[in-house]
Amino acid sequence: MQITRQADYAVRAVLYLAQLGPDQRAATSQIAQEQRIPPSFLAKIVSQLSVAGLLQTSRGARGGVSLARDPQNISILEVVEAIDGPILLNECVSNSGVCMFGDTCQIRPLWCDAQAGLVDRLRQTTFDNFINHNGQPPLAA
Repeated sequence: MQITRQADYAVRAVLYLAQLGPDQRAATSQIAQEQRIPPSFLAKIVSQLSVAGLLQTSRGARGGVSLARDPQNISILEVVEAIDGPILLNECVSNSGVCMFGDTCQIRPLWCDAQAGLVDRLRQTTFDNFINHNGQPPLAA
């Protein structure tokens, strides 16, 4: 499983905004330049994150992009899923009927457990974790 480049860019953009501080805004051109995100790609990402309620946008001389919530209330999972949709390691995790072995598959519990662990880790990791740990994510429990 690999997240898309678009989801990676989205995480980087949200982290950039989280590091600005409360109620700070940035121009999309500034985010694109500093995070090395193609501007047209960033515009689509900002739109999707705004629809998901993670970012706010405003136009005009004092316009720009800002977080819609505090960094401690935005998880990595929310950002990734806003762009890529639900994380799915294997399609059998959400529907055992797609596998010829169905509920008797011996490997399916491993996929389900691995997915649950990944989703839980991304849900628990919020953007303030990176700010409060000198740019390092919190250690795994």
